[in-house]
Amino acid sequence: MLIYLIRKLLGVIPIIFGVALVIFVLFNLVGGDPVYQMAGNHATAKQIAELRHEYGLDRPMYIQFLDYLKQIVTFDYGRSYSTKQEITSMILQGIGPSLTLAIPAFLLTTIMAVFLGLLVAYYRGRLLDRTIVVLCVFGMSLPMLAYILFGQYIFAYKFGWFPVSGFEFGWPDRFEYVGLPVLIWVLVSLGYQVRFFRTAVLEETGQDYVRTARAKGLNEKKVFLKHVLKNSMVPIVTNVVIEIPLLILGSFLLESFFGIPGLGSMTIDALHNSDFPVIKAMTTLQSLLFIFGNLLTDVVYTIVDPRVSFK
Repeated sequence: MLIYLIRKLLGVIPIIFGVALVIFVLFNLVGGDPVYQMAGNHATAKQIAELRHEYGLDRPMYIQFLDYLKQIVTFDYGRSYSTKQEITSMILQGIGPSLTLAIPAFLLTTIMAVFLGLLVAYYRGRLLDRTIVVLCVFGMSLPMLAYILFGQYIFAYKFGWFPVSGFEFGWPDRFEYVGLPVLIWVLVSLGYQVRFFRTAVLEETGQDYVRTARAKGLNEKKVFLKHVLKNSMVPIVTNVVIEIPLLILGSFLLESFFGIPGLGSMTIDALHNSDFPVIKAMTTLQSLLFIFGNLLTDVVYTIVDPRVSFK
């Protein structure tokens, strides 16, 4: 396992370098000059030159790229153009609210989706299966914005069960403000997850070992629990694990509409203000989380499925 992890980590290095190069080119060459947006339409050439020198944008491109690589390694992304705060501090402040929303939503969605996915797969073709599948498709067809507007108007404004928006940093008061966003997150994600888990289980029911188990006289429940469920956990666990690192970023729409000061709302504000350092930092963070999420998935895959070799 140790050798396997070292090999995987070494393989991640060129991937990170390639991703960093693409992000740097997109923001520094394709995205235009951010100095003109900061200086405004009436800035003089001298003011533009001073701003470019202040933020180090007048240096050669290879020097700027090396500085960007250093930022990735040291996790020091400089300061925001709009707020003048250190971006690292902004990220650390936003992680708490994002995880307060993401972790309960992720756990509830996963538990409910696995249970419902196994249930409808066991009763495949029956009324329960068809009803839940139709509800899943209906839920997937509605955009998150529809859930947000409906939830805020009905559950928060009309019934008063939840605050319309806002956030409290104290414990446990913060959970009062994330209750409705968590509920919406679960409703939005549940349909896709249930259908995915159902498909993963049904794919195993058509395998040769299942037909062999039935031919030996095992009852359907024992075949399902002892054989099908065990082998179908490989894609299920893989799908669950790959989502874990991405939870740090939270949900952009939910945080923005409910006034939760997490990483999602921070990114939306940076987009509105054309705050390129913050946008680049969040893009880099999301890319790194996805890369290491895939690495974690590979490791868990080898643990769950003994047929996969470490070599």
